[in-house]
Amino acid sequence: MDNTSTSPAKKAPAPLLPLTDRVQEALAITKRGVDELLIESEFAQKLARSEQSGVPLRVKLGLDPTAPDLHLGHTVVLNKMRQLQDLGHQVIFLIGDFTSMIGDPSGRNVTRPPLTKEQVEDNAMTYFKQASLVLDAGKTEIRYNSEWCDPLGARGMIQLASRYTVARMMERDDFSKRFKSGTPIAVHEFLYPLMQGYDSVALKADLELGGTDQKFNLLVGRELQKDYGQEQQCVLTMPLLEGLDGVDKMSKSKNNYIGITEPGNTMFAKLMSISDVMMWRYFELLSFRSLAELAQLKAEIEGGRNPRDAKVALAQEIVARFHSKQAADDALADFVNRSKGGIPDDVPELTLAGAPAAIAQLLKQSGLCASVSEATRMVDQGGVRVDGTVVSDKALKIEAGTFVLQVGKRKFARVTLTA
Repeated sequence: MDNTSTSPAKKAPAPLLPLTDRVQEALAITKRGVDELLIESEFAQKLARSEQSGVPLRVKLGLDPTAPDLHLGHTVVLNKMRQLQDLGHQVIFLIGDFTSMIGDPSGRNVTRPPLTKEQVEDNAMTYFKQASLVLDAGKTEIRYNSEWCDPLGARGMIQLASRYTVARMMERDDFSKRFKSGTPIAVHEFLYPLMQGYDSVALKADLELGGTDQKFNLLVGRELQKDYGQEQQCVLTMPLLEGLDGVDKMSKSKNNYIGITEPGNTMFAKLMSISDVMMWRYFELLSFRSLAELAQLKAEIEGGRNPRDAKVALAQEIVARFHSKQAADDALADFVNRSKGGIPDDVPELTLAGAPAAIAQLLKQSGLCASVSEATRMVDQGGVRVDGTVVSDKALKIEAGTFVLQVGKRKFARVTLTA
């Protein structure tokens, strides 16, 4: 009698699909400017299957509406979403209205205070509107993760928590550092990556995008999908864009940012201020120009063409995206006018009293300088003009009248000073 036990035969892996020229091109576009694509071979097969079946991939980006305003640094991931959207895939803009009330601990060394429901709703109102300046809103699936997180209830949350170990959570860099330093870690913070991962299960995501600081959370999504019997998503992380200083990441707190709702002239001038070296980083992460176009442009600059021409092209592309082609043309004309010492058209106007007024006090009252001491310093540096004439006397008194104050290259105010 044969006592050899039998077990179900393992399912043979599906044969690899050929990577056509179109798939190879889509893969190159996807990889442009990315920090990591995990796992690239898996994603190539997803692309090939999508091409063969005609079924678009489901591409997920989850954003917690922690603040209502976006800057260009935020759009790096949105740009990648738009590229994938243009390749014909279904992009899902997931608003983390549930997870934002937990608070994402990524990259933090202290517990992050969760937002209230009212704060989340207020921020979410403007979030997608701003994101739609990059994405094709008509082809974007908008979801809120409260759709499937709220119904879980206490029982469902406990069952979800049973699928991941504390040891795995402590592999996360910020958690391990906080634990070793004795910095408190609240239990609810462990729920954040779990809930983000569960989003991928609920949406059956093929690819999830995020910044480099989101890598752990994105990989949790892969693991949970496997645990739920789904095909695992691939993970794409984008680098953090440096700000105007070319050193620190773009941030409002560091005042090195370009807001996507700023006036076109301001955006243009700020983009023109970046270095010739940093310009290529901005092209790679922010421009929608093809790789072939960028290679040609770079060759022309290396061949002797003025880098300023490339920077103008970048600035016009960005301003046109967030405003209009006419606004981009106007911004260029305004920038050229300013560079020749001219006064821009869109100068804010205000009326002040107290003539005659000290120049330093006037600069502070007009909002061009934060303090009298800063105003005095700007005069010393030759950075203050009245109607185009440089002011060198710190004790100058300005009589009643209407005139244009200028600080540096970009700050102007048309002031009517009365007695």
